Amino acid sequence: MRVNKGMTLGELLALPLMVDIGTAARALGLSRSTGYELARHDQFPCRVLRVGSSYRVPTAELLRVLGIDLNDLSPRFPAA
Repeated sequence: MRVNKGMTLGELLALPLMVDIGTAARALGLSRSTGYELARHDQFPCRVLRVGSSYRVPTAELLRVLGIDLNDLSPRFPAA
């Protein structure tokens, strides 16, 4: 089952705690370049952390933006 244009639910749930902008953009159905452009202008749909010269997106926030509530999926995922 595809959650959006970019990733399946299984792929989304397998993401690490933080992802790069390219991965987050793909999950949102955006191109990598659009993701970086939005991050540079502080317009990315969820919080972006600057780590050195890299951008990182907390996966829990990405899932929230996508409307995925881990508590609804399984008791093995504690509240974020």
